[in-house]
Amino acid sequence: MFKLNLSRSRKNEGTLVDQIVSSIEQELRQGTFPAGTALPSVRVFAKSHDLSTYTVSEAYQRLVSLGLVIARAGAGYRVATPAAKPPAAPAWSAPTLNKAWLLSDVFADKTVPIKAGCGWIPNDWINESGIQHALRVVSRVPGPRIGGYGHPYGLTSLREHIANSLRRYSLSVGSDDVLLTQGVTQALDLIVRTLLRPGDTVLVEDPCYCNLLEILKVAFVNVVSVPRTPEGIDSAQLEEVVKAHKPKIMFINTVLQNPSGTSLSASSAFRLLQIADREGIWIVEDDISRELAPAGAPCLAAMEGLQRVIYVAGFSKTITPAMRVGYIAASRELLSRFALTKMAVGLTSSEVTERAVANVLIEGHYDRHTAHIRERLFNAHAKVTQSMLSAGLEVFHTPNAGLFLWARLPIRAEDSIAVTNEALSKGIWLAPGSYFRPGEHTSEWFRFNAATSDAPELWKFLKSLQDGAVYRR
Repeated sequence: MFKLNLSRSRKNEGTLVDQIVSSIEQELRQGTFPAGTALPSVRVFAKSHDLSTYTVSEAYQRLVSLGLVIARAGAGYRVATPAAKPPAAPAWSAPTLNKAWLLSDVFADKTVPIKAGCGWIPNDWINESGIQHALRVVSRVPGPRIGGYGHPYGLTSLREHIANSLRRYSLSVGSDDVLLTQGVTQALDLIVRTLLRPGDTVLVEDPCYCNLLEILKVAFVNVVSVPRTPEGIDSAQLEEVVKAHKPKIMFINTVLQNPSGTSLSASSAFRLLQIADREGIWIVEDDISRELAPAGAPCLAAMEGLQRVIYVAGFSKTITPAMRVGYIAASRELLSRFALTKMAVGLTSSEVTERAVANVLIEGHYDRHTAHIRERLFNAHAKVTQSMLSAGLEVFHTPNAGLFLWARLPIRAEDSIAVTNEALSKGIWLAPGSYFRPGEHTSEWFRFNAATSDAPELWKFLKSLQDGAVYRR
């Protein structure tokens, strides 16, 4: 039925699933087969092309998520009705680059064509079929079951699932040790509001998550930083900073850090916990990218047992940022305090959203989806890293996993904002290092999203910085 020319070598052609999806997608988008045409059964397709049924099933599921194929119980897979073409978009014009755009408008701005600096997976990478199924299931929940505010700690079934999942990382918790939040950012805000007071000293990484810096700024705390290294944290510098400033709390990304993409080594993690225990410092472990990391990466909360570690994670990097569900795992005494703060500043989190996320995790082939994302990111890292080197960029670390790469452009630090503005005028969103540094110090380092940076126009622009003399270190 379909014309396939499959290569068993993944070196240049991608996986067999990728090749099947690409070939069938091309034919369906060309209208070769009318809507309603039945596709061969998984078993027949596999046998005729000498493939495993798992490979064919995965390819069909991806075609469903792309909206090209529909799956119906007892009727197999059929060609979907083509979606109506959207109206032509107006001519693109660059937004004004300022702090308001970067902190808020950027998340709603759909017009920038190349989002090299964004912090989420591309739209066509999301588990569309799993999310749509989850929303249909939620739509059938009787009104009385979702008519109230919900539990202050969040949906019980989702908390139970999260607790079970954390045990895979040797983190022994129950549902009563988990508090659901509206994303990881709210989780960080609740911790800051509960444990810190104006004037307290806080330790962060340099660079670190940009929204954390804004949360700390409005809390009027004293922010001190320690440099992030390819191995995690320099223990000697950490010792000096702790002795000099006596911080009350430290915020850290353990694996695949935002923005550097680095992960703590086992020795660095162990030394950090030793210092925290000796000095009585709270550690907030922001572990949002754990499910994108290779197996075996250290987990501070598992190593320490939630005595001085507060564990924070969520699903924006694997499901979609639109479903604002994160969580905190901590000692029950601390968790009760966080719950009171949560109720005080925003009441309960959205049970409707939590039900949808729970369904995606339980019934939406979530593990298979995350494995697919990890594979795509691995391939994306290889391409983008090579493009960086060809364009004269210096790569800080090559994680081959997660969303982020941290690279230095061949420019002067003081020209970083001018370069960012120039890129934006060409439809390219860059994320300069100053947005991730305490005090917004200028930097020639930039954050790149491996999943959104494979664009010829991006690398043509960056190559011009190397060839030109305007921005030269």
